[in-house]
Order: sequence, then structure tokens, then C-alpha cells
Amino acid sequence: MNDYEGVEDTLFIPLTARVNISKKFPEYFYDEKALEMEDLIKNKSIEKKSSEYTLMASVARNYNLDKMTQKFIDKNEKCNIVNLGVGLETSYFRLDRKNSLFYEVDLSEVINLRQKYIAVGENEKYIKGDLFELNWCNELDTTLPTLIIVSGVFQYFHESEIVLFIENIKNIFENAELIFDATNKFGIKYSNFYVKRTGNHSALMYFYIQDPKEFAKKVNCELIEYRGFYKDALNMLSKKLGIYSKISMKIADKKKNAMIIHLKL
Repeated sequence: MNDYEGVEDTLFIPLTARVNISKKFPEYFYDEKALEMEDLIKNKSIEKKSSEYTLMASVARNYNLDKMTQKFIDKNEKCNIVNLGVGLETSYFRLDRKNSLFYEVDLSEVINLRQKYIAVGENEKYIKGDLFELNWCNELDTTLPTLIIVSGVFQYFHESEIVLFIENIKNIFENAELIFDATNKFGIKYSNFYVKRTGNHSALMYFYIQDPKEFAKKVNCELIEYRGFYKDALNMLSKKLGIYSKISMKIADKKKNAMIIHLKL
């Protein structure tokens, strides 16, 4: 496991968070599949160097993406759910999938690792490829309602690359939406500091958004929604979270240090 460095090494940061929070706050977030995979985490320093807040930050992203994805599945009789840069994400097992078709896309070495530990499910397909090269689009019916999820990925690239990607997929899909997480400039600085603390010095982040409305205009998309990470977590866990976590979460939502953006393409 420790052979994975750079961006690939960050596969184990979100997995560590999902395991930890599933044990600590199962009433908020519970990931049975992640718990089954706990033994894969060889780098125990990730948890030791993570605060309650940083673990919650990772899982709060999953929590909100799950809610938004489930809403999309529920409103469409048949649809595509595309996870770009899927890593070791286990949302497939957390959702009521109904008639949705899941496509899990990542680089060859990541998909090879995923295949080793997570069996392909019913109505699910693993695709090896670079999300920016768009070959993965040939593997699915682009006329179906499609939700494209990009979680914890865009930050590692530059804005010009993200803008071009969105322009390209708009021309490919007939009825698609995109949800992705983003931070503002302060959030990027904090995230880079945290990733370095876990021992990873080669996966720096660049992309951030100061104003979601302005970004939506830039890519000529409808802004369906943008939301902070922590509203539900603060309501559900107000008596259990540490004081530092609660303050940090309230500030993050207020100042848009971390948010999820939902665009109609």
C-alpha cells in the first residue's frame, strides 16, 4: 500500500476518515463497506495526524454527495451515475441504486487496486482512463439523464483545465448535471497543509472557487445549488463534537471554505 505516492496515496485519507467516523458517529454516517476494508490502511499515521475536524471534513463531503446523488436517482426512472476519480470510494454500497447505472472511472493503477479489493456490483462498471481525455464517455449511453460526480479531484488541477473539461462534456451529454466539491483560496491553503501533515508532499492542490455564481457564469452553466459541508452534521452531532470541530465547521460554512457545487450542464 505504501508504494502509492502523490495523488494516488490520497486514496487512503478518505477511506481512513470513513472508517473512523462510521465508528464514532454512525448516526450521522455509516459505511459498512469501508469498515470491511479497514485492514487495507497500512499507513496508520493518517489517523494519528488527523484531527476530528479533518476527518469530519472528508466524511461530510461524502454525506452531502450521497444526499444529492440519491435525490437525482429518485427523480429519474433510469439514469447514469458517473464517479470520476472514484479511488476506493464506496458510495455504490451506501445508496438505494434502483434502476441507476454506475460507472466508476479512474487511472489504470487505481482501478487495478480497486478491482483487487472491491468486486464490481450489479449495474456497475469499472473504467480505466483519464477523466480529462473523455474516452470514458464512450462506455455509457450519453442520452440518459446523467449525474457526474467529481469528489476530491478538481483541486489537484488548474482552473483552465476544469473549465475546458466542463465545456467538453457539455457537448457530449444531452441531459447531464455535475456535482463537485471545491474550496476557496483559504481552504486550498489549509488542505495543502493537512495533506502534507499526513506525510504526502507531492499532491498539492491548485483549483479553488471564490464565488460559485461567477464560476457558473464562466462555464455557461446553470447553478442548481451550492452548499456548505456541515449544516446537518452540526445539527445532528452538536453535543458530541469537540469545541474546535464545531467552531471550525461553523466558520468553514460561513466563509465558504468548503462547499459542494451543483451545475446543470
